[in-house]
Amino acid sequence: MRKLMIVVCVALIAAWGCSPEAPKTEDQKAFYALGVHLSKQLSVFDLTTEELKYVQMGMSDAAGGKKLAAEPEANMQKLGELAQTRMQKATEKQKELAKLFLEKAAKEAGVKKTASGLIYKEIKAGTGAQARATDIVKVHYVGTLIDGKEFDSSVKRGQPAELPLSQVFPCWTEGVSMMKVGGKSKLICPSEIAYGDQGRPPVIPGGATLVFEVELLDVKDAKTAAMPSSPSVKPKTK
Repeated sequence: MRKLMIVVCVALIAAWGCSPEAPKTEDQKAFYALGVHLSKQLSVFDLTTEELKYVQMGMSDAAGGKKLAAEPEANMQKLGELAQTRMQKATEKQKELAKLFLEKAAKEAGVKKTASGLIYKEIKAGTGAQARATDIVKVHYVGTLIDGKEFDSSVKRGQPAELPLSQVFPCWTEGVSMMKVGGKSKLICPSEIAYGDQGRPPVIPGGATLVFEVELLDVKDAKTAAMPSSPSVKPKTK
């Protein structure tokens, strides 16, 4: 409950319009970052303006030492149920939007749709070695949601990623293994072959279809190459 109340405080600061000056010191910047992180956690509830008023009332009563209108501990189960229900609704909405997006994408010229649901489009043909699902690959990539919002980019980091294709989510294993070194392709990954209904909150919503532009720079045999310690595209564990 204490953690939740901290999250609510962050939301209420924004709701009340009582924002302090921009952070200047290292401590202020750290606490600002904490606020950003906590506010993202609160997003699971997708609070309406009316609901936020009740949250504000609870905060005000507790801070003022007033008699509480509802017992916090007695409502924790209900709070959990609300979070679960709203997450499910958000996932369903993502899938509805993705369905239309995928249908349109599959009709574009030059694309291939595989049995798994992967939509693959070659942007630039490679001339080097063919990647295999058992290889370690060196790639540059940019990942976006279907609305174009970027959630990850090795290009922006200025550092290619090396990762074993056998340990990433199925869309990448299948899609990158269709490429040759020097090539660049677009991979459109339905949630079923990406991060599923769980997603990777708060960056990737549950049920989200992901779009990647991938440039294959090199391939290495996993049996003879040193395994990368921390791949940028995480294995599907959801």
